[in-house]
Amino acid sequence: MFGATSLVLAVSLSMDSFAAALGRGAVQKRPGLSEALRVGFAFGACQLSMASIGWAVGSSFAGFVQAIDHWIAFGLLLLIGGSMIRNALAGEEDDEAAATRSGWLALLTVAVATSIDASAVGVGLAMADVNIAVTASLIGVVTFLMGFGGVLLGRAAGPLLGRRAELIGGLGLLAIGTKILVEHTLL
Repeated sequence: MFGATSLVLAVSLSMDSFAAALGRGAVQKRPGLSEALRVGFAFGACQLSMASIGWAVGSSFAGFVQAIDHWIAFGLLLLIGGSMIRNALAGEEDDEAAATRSGWLALLTVAVATSIDASAVGVGLAMADVNIAVTASLIGVVTFLMGFGGVLLGRAAGPLLGRRAELIGGLGLLAIGTKILVEHTLL
């Protein structure tokens, strides 16, 4: 599962972080490169770590669930993607409100909150044939770039794109879950 699928997964997982970074950038007059780097690093590191932790937890139980692993991965991605879509359509702004606070502790709180889905996806990845080091690194790098760019784009585009970014991310996770289910049940 590398290539286009891994890239779609990484982009989908980074959408929460992108939305939070847009919100953070939107409330600042002129977010600088140092703030964009700080936000990108925090979000990227948390996504990479949480995906790896989820994979480690999932790997320890993989032998027990091989017969239904595709259903578990599909269910997790359905729940996470569905939650992202629900939040986008409902207009919840918890991550954006938290992103307006300054300081490392507030930033890390938002980074961890937007990375919880990566841990659940990591559990699903443990049941797929993936190189977790490469996949988690790609997730971290893409999230860094999305967080970095989100802060810089935030002032102009944050209020306009924030919910759409999360909606696109949720739809991407649903598509990946469906692909995993179809591949394992039809092949």
